[in-house]
Amino acid sequence: MPAITPFLWFDNQLEEALEFYAKVFDDVTVTARSHGTADTPGGMPPGTLLSASFTIAGSAFMGLNGGPRVTFNDAVSFFVSCKDQEEVDRYWEGLLDGGTPTACGWITDRFGVTWQIVPDGLLELLSGPTPEAAGRATRAMLTMQRLDLETIRRANAGE
Repeated sequence: MPAITPFLWFDNQLEEALEFYAKVFDDVTVTARSHGTADTPGGMPPGTLLSASFTIAGSAFMGLNGGPRVTFNDAVSFFVSCKDQEEVDRYWEGLLDGGTPTACGWITDRFGVTWQIVPDGLLELLSGPTPEAAGRATRAMLTMQRLDLETIRRANAGE
């Protein structure tokens, strides 16, 4: 079975992105790098990072310094499942450095990549145990940018 790897097209900030993600996430590993040569299209100076293979939290990615022709948008995001509120807060604060929060746990980082920072247990609260409880939890979540699991849990319980 073939591997499916997200391929991220950066303007010319791939090196900066790798350094940034290594600050935000504990386990970023660059597994390969290629550099531009005098023959690289697009006027990239020889020696400049052209592409890289890397992992974040065990997930493989590829990155390219492809220039400004292609930009990121919210149609694709990366879902980060967090074990607790502390982890939600840590990733949120890290990605917020130069980034833009949107709603319901979504945040766009300084490069335009969109992330969903979601605490474990959220989906269960949004789906039950009754339609009324799920509705209260959903309404609470819709008021948030950074998700607060305890507030959503209290809303689900009717507190």
